[in-house]
Amino acid sequence: MHIVIMGCGRVGAELAQTLEQEGHTVAVVDRDPSAFRRLGHRFGGRRVTGVGFDRDTLREAGIEEAGAFAAVSSGDNSNVIGARVARETFGVEHVAARIYDPRRAEVYQRLGIPTVATVRWTADQMLRRLLPSGAEPLWRDPSGRVELAEVAADPSWVGHRLSRLQERSGARIAFLTRLGEAMLPGPETVLQDGDLVHVLMRRGDVGRVEEVFAVGPGEERS
Repeated sequence: MHIVIMGCGRVGAELAQTLEQEGHTVAVVDRDPSAFRRLGHRFGGRRVTGVGFDRDTLREAGIEEAGAFAAVSSGDNSNVIGARVARETFGVEHVAARIYDPRRAEVYQRLGIPTVATVRWTADQMLRRLLPSGAEPLWRDPSGRVELAEVAADPSWVGHRLSRLQERSGARIAFLTRLGEAMLPGPETVLQDGDLVHVLMRRGDVGRVEEVFAVGPGEERS
């Protein structure tokens, strides 16, 4: 796939190098030509100097053949404009914009522009390390209604089907981490000692879900 990246800061440069290593062709757009130094001499993609939402600049970067566009410049407005031009003018299927202002990120997400809210994500990650386990989610959608969190299960759930735990809590088990590796549980998957359970749930249900996980299954076995 050909991918166009708007912005050659630390995120843009890292993203470009990673995508190229994975076999994609990459073009990076930045109005400051000195920013391309972050790409290093091994980067074989295009370096295009110009404004990332300018149509001629995007054409030079190969936007008409691109399957994806990432707007990761330092300006929220520029990122949103670039994402909209890529999608609405050039029909790029996969588009994402980095947004610093979490309130704007929520609005743009509702308008159909996939966003990565940098400030909210960073704050959530810091809180997870400062507060007790389970106090902050691993991920929260821009509207704040759905959360992904690691929820501790009482040891008495070991040996029981995860489907039973899911039914009892009303939440959805997204995946497990078992022996350091993520896995998707099936209908017959049982909880093993040491498993980390990652749960999708509505924000208002967090307390109830944690309570169900902590209480245990009683006498009902899988």
